[in-house]
Amino acid sequence: MSQPVPVYCFGAIHFDTLAHACVPIQRETSTPARLMSKPGGVATNIARSLTRLDVPAILCGALGDDPAGTGLLNTLTAEGISVTGIRRNGFPTGQYLAFHDPDGSLAAACVDDRVLGEAPADIFDRFLQDALPAADENAIWFVDTNLPEQVLLAICRQLEGRKIMANAVSDAKATRLQHVLPSLSLLTLNRSEAIALTGLAADTHSRQLMERLLAAGAARVAMTCGQDGLYTAQDGNVLHHPALPAEVVDVTGAGDALTAGILAGLAHGHEFSDAVSFGLKAAQITLSTEGALSEKLSWAALQTN
Repeated sequence: MSQPVPVYCFGAIHFDTLAHACVPIQRETSTPARLMSKPGGVATNIARSLTRLDVPAILCGALGDDPAGTGLLNTLTAEGISVTGIRRNGFPTGQYLAFHDPDGSLAAACVDDRVLGEAPADIFDRFLQDALPAADENAIWFVDTNLPEQVLLAICRQLEGRKIMANAVSDAKATRLQHVLPSLSLLTLNRSEAIALTGLAADTHSRQLMERLLAAGAARVAMTCGQDGLYTAQDGNVLHHPALPAEVVDVTGAGDALTAGILAGLAHGHEFSDAVSFGLKAAQITLSTEGALSEKLSWAALQTN
């Protein structure tokens, strides 16, 4: 098979601080826990995963002009990622703080993403003007909805006709995709984000959610539904894929891993149906380890049964 095409990832670059509680987390009291800090953000998680999956990754985001931003640039570059971190004076580098109960479930999370959330619409214009003339015509361009709506619109306008893929990130940010859905060749999201994006009732059947997203313009959709597995859709056809069995240690990054696995499959030249199986395997591996990036993740690992 030919060399994989590169994936350009636009979105959040920040520090994740993850607290893994030893007992169930309660309000208004301290909880014994183990804490770890790592690079994070959806686009960052996916770029880091793609590098492990033998796919060239180019990461584009915003950083504060502070030591935290410099540290992130150095760490990510050392991992083999080509990073364009636009430094913004007066803003702190983004931070994400998550609290996990002993069973690995997410009890609460907070994020300070003003450095990107308040970015101007043209923040990536110069990068795209320089990158597009030399970019592989089959390259994949990924965006996450940590990007403000006006930035998403500006990117999609400049990338018209290219392979643009997106992740909805959260219920609150998913609606930022409403006006760019017709530009997307792939949308990945979870069920609650799909409800927020479509405006349909919470009890709407998953197949109806998928059909609405296709009708809104997305060419292909992959929607996670927790223990109910994954729904995919393309060409008007909706399929259900059972979740792979996993011993859940930490849910952080599982959705990002699924997206990265699918993107890696596509970048390596596989059809969407095969790429989905790589995504499910990547999510299974990530659920069984702590943090957003599993040391066990590799392209070889995704090809094992």
